[in-house]
Amino acid sequence: MAQSAPPPFDPSHPPVVEGFTPSAYQSREETFKDKFLRKSRENPLVPIGCLGTAGVLTYGLICFKRGNTRQSQVMMRARVLAQGFTIAALMVGVVITAMKPQK
Repeated sequence: MAQSAPPPFDPSHPPVVEGFTPSAYQSREETFKDKFLRKSRENPLVPIGCLGTAGVLTYGLICFKRGNTRQSQVMMRARVLAQGFTIAALMVGVVITAMKPQK
């Protein structure tokens, strides 16, 4: 008796693994909004820093357009500080996430 070739891989069906029973729980696809909210809850300082940076930049550009160059320069320096805060918050979040035990 000749052995027949195994069926080709079918991506619509998971492979059958002997001794493994998939759980009944099917995880749903995480949407952008869900992921954004989850990440914001994990590290709330990053969105705060982003909003602060955008606000300072906007106010600095408004001052520049009005001709208030001194205030515009102060706001651009404040923007750099806000960006630094955001990067620092991001790094702290990465370190905390790396130190958490895996589930």
